[in-house]
Amino acid sequence: MVCPVCNEAIIVLELNQIEIDYCPSCEGLWLDSGELELLIENEAERKKISDAFLHETDHPEKHYKCPICSRRMKKIFVGDTKEILIDRCTKGHGLWFDRGELHNVIKLSEGREGKIVNLLKEMFQKSVALPENKLSSK
Repeated sequence: MVCPVCNEAIIVLELNQIEIDYCPSCEGLWLDSGELELLIENEAERKKISDAFLHETDHPEKHYKCPICSRRMKKIFVGDTKEILIDRCTKGHGLWFDRGELHNVIKLSEGREGKIVNLLKEMFQKSVALPENKLSSK
C-alpha cells in the first residue's frame, strides 16, 4: 500500500491485535473500515466516537486519494470543537489519520490515560501527540 500523503510505502503494524497501516515518512495511519471501532473496547465509547464524526465538509485542506480505491476522500470533523479533521473514503474502505489525529480521536472516548492512548504513546512516542495547547482542556 502507498501513503496517500507522501506516496511512500506504508508498513503494517499491530496495535491491540489489529493491523494498522503506518507511513514512517509522514507518520500517518490508515485504518480499514471497522478497525477504529475494534480499537475501542467499550460499546458506549464506540457510540460516543461514531456520534463525534460530524458531517463531511469541503474544507480547503488538500484532499487525499484512498489508498485502496484511489478515489478522492472526504474531510470530516471529529468532535464538536472541530479541532480534528480526518479523511474518510467515500466508498467506505477506511479512514486516514494524519500525524496525531488517531491519538486525539481515541482520547475523545477514553480520556487522557486510556489503554489504547497509552499503546499509541508507546508505539509512536512523541510523534502522535498534538502540541500541548490542542485538546488540553478535554
